[in-house]
Amino acid sequence: MIAIIVIIVVLLAIVGGMFIAPYNSLVGLRNKLQEAWRQVDVELNRRYDLIPNLVESVKGYATHEHNTLSDIISLRNQARQMDTNGAASAQRGQVEAQLTQALGSINALAEAYPDLKADAGFRQLSEQLAATEDRIANSRRYYNAVVGDYNTKVESFPSNISASMFHFTKAAYFQVDDPSMREAPQVDFSQMGYGSGVQRDGQQAGAPAPGNQQSAPQPALGQDAPGQPLVTPPAQPGTGQPQAVPTEQNQGYVPPQPPRQQPTTGQQPTLPDDDSQGGSGSGASGQNG
Repeated sequence: MIAIIVIIVVLLAIVGGMFIAPYNSLVGLRNKLQEAWRQVDVELNRRYDLIPNLVESVKGYATHEHNTLSDIISLRNQARQMDTNGAASAQRGQVEAQLTQALGSINALAEAYPDLKADAGFRQLSEQLAATEDRIANSRRYYNAVVGDYNTKVESFPSNISASMFHFTKAAYFQVDDPSMREAPQVDFSQMGYGSGVQRDGQQAGAPAPGNQQSAPQPALGQDAPGQPLVTPPAQPGTGQPQAVPTEQNQGYVPPQPPRQQPTTGQQPTLPDDDSQGGSGSGASGQNG
């Protein structure tokens, strides 16, 4: 009897692990998915309410843009009438993408009509629309994250058994295809000066990068620089020019002296005597006389 009870408990545990727990998890994710979509839908409806007032403010200045404004209103009404049953759909995403692209043309109209751009009411509506677009993007990212968790649970084992039995199907992502969001920004380094093209901290725009500075070419010896007179360098002594003669003004200059002869051993050095030479000379001249 005890063995039968143990077997029944084990079977119930297996059944609970394969069906009951996955089913409860799928129900929780489905409810979370619907709540995430309601947040997206609230922001979308806020945008729908701003569009008519924005279009009316543009009509007062851009009277020739009737077709563009009519397309915006038509897309707005088409998106608002769609019933998604608490979840996104591929068709809803396409219409919202077209509406987002059409609203971008209003910014182009503001650039073409300066009076419209300066209108206080238009600026206020544009700021509110931009803030709403940011909230739509944030809520869409959260919704898509919940969709990923839900779809993973639907496809994984053993929860896929419960999903198949109780008709849990995969949910669609809310994708808004905007080509401008996938384009890489264009950067023109030719407008940033020469060198490495990267402006460092403390470096002025257009200045050469450190380490890449090019010095001006120096003229060769004997050639004058452009716009400068020719300057001949002074010749160095010993290169065919006589040495400078010392003067009294050159204080501290000592001319070179000839080497003095050393006396031999046992002999006294004989120094020339101007008087003796003069006397001997006069005596000799007297004798001759």
